[in-house]
Amino acid sequence: MILPMHLGALHPFEQALTLILAFGPFVVLGAVIVHRRRHDAAEAASAASAEAASTEADPQRDR
Repeated sequence: MILPMHLGALHPFEQALTLILAFGPFVVLGAVIVHRRRHDAAEAASAASAEAASTEADPQRDR
């Protein structure tokens, strides 16, 4: 028995599901990267402002 190599066109629901399964993980990964970079940038800015505030409070600290 020989099976056909092509079973016909996909239904619109199947096409959408295929696209979601194919590209969904990359979209989620991109969103996680953007979120982490924003979080890290905010954390760095907070640390920099805290450092600047402590330097202004004690100008003799680095001497």
